[in-house]
Amino acid sequence: MVVLKTVERKNPQDLTAPPKYYTQAVANGFVDLERLAYLVSNQCTVREADCLAVLNALQHNVMDELKQGRIVQLGSLGNFQIGVRSEGAEVEAEVTNNQVKSAHVNFRPGKRIRNMLQTLQYKLVAG
Repeated sequence: MVVLKTVERKNPQDLTAPPKYYTQAVANGFVDLERLAYLVSNQCTVREADCLAVLNALQHNVMDELKQGRIVQLGSLGNFQIGVRSEGAEVEAEVTNNQVKSAHVNFRPGKRIRNMLQTLQYKLVAG
C-alpha cells in the first residue's frame, strides 16, 4: 500500500493565488543492492554473493552504456536514457555544449510496471 500525505503548494505562475492542497507519496524505507541480492537468492538457486556480483556488474554496465548515449532497455522493467537541461539561444548557430546546465536520467517503465501502477492501493495519513 502506498502511503500519502497532504502538502500545501503555491502556484509558481501566480504567487498571489491561494495555495492548493495535493497528495504526495511518502517513502516507506528503501531497498539497496544487498537486500535485492538476498531476495533474488531466495527465489532461485543462485547464492546471495553471486546475485550481488551480478547486480553490481549490471549497475556498472548500465552507467557505462548511458555514458555512451545509449538507451538501456531492462526488459519489462523499462528503459533508462540520459536527458539534459540547457540554456536557450536566440539562433541555432549559437548553440554549444556549454549551454548544458545539468544531466538527469529519464526512466520509462515497461508494460508490467505500468500495469502495476494501475492496481496500487493508497492510504492517506496526517501530514
